[in-house]
Amino acid sequence: MNALTLQWYDAGQAKTQKIYEQQPSKNPGTVRIGRDPLRCDIVLSHPTVSGLHVEIFFHTQQQRFLIRNLREQNPPIVDGQKLSQNEIPLSEGSIIYLGQQQLQVIAVSVPAASSVPPTILIPPQPYAINPQPAAPVARPQPQVVIGNHYHLPIPPAQPQTEEVYGLQCPRCNKISSYKNLLLGCQHCGHSLQDALSVLVPPNN
Repeated sequence: MNALTLQWYDAGQAKTQKIYEQQPSKNPGTVRIGRDPLRCDIVLSHPTVSGLHVEIFFHTQQQRFLIRNLREQNPPIVDGQKLSQNEIPLSEGSIIYLGQQQLQVIAVSVPAASSVPPTILIPPQPYAINPQPAAPVARPQPQVVIGNHYHLPIPPAQPQTEEVYGLQCPRCNKISSYKNLLLGCQHCGHSLQDALSVLVPPNN
């Protein structure tokens, strides 16, 4: 937390007061110093101090404590420089005179912005528990439209060895084709109405 520590002597006794960046005060955002206890947060008793003399505050953009004059007729002297209207920064070791009352900045605690590591937000990545290999995707087969119906193409017929039947003539026992059923045996002309159906080996 940003803080500044003031030290001064009152009646021979050292007094110390810390001023924080944001602390409850009679004027929010600043800490006022003077002799008036109704308007000041740090009250000094020396008669040369004005009732409302100066205020100290933390400048967020400059990241440092500044002191501002509130009494034009009795301007403070900071590090040997008379402060009439503007404010000037305070650092460790700075000497402030309010009238004849001396105050000294004995400590300034302002952590460097670079000391805070940047926070990088990374969106959560989806992960799978015990991931399984993806199954191969089957490619759809082309469809053939016939009328209002969709049909898969008929795969080409595989060459097969077909079995052929014939008719065995009851007279000569020779085999004739089924085409000769009404014509008779192609060898002897006998009727094939009573012929037996037999399996004929291919290429015979």
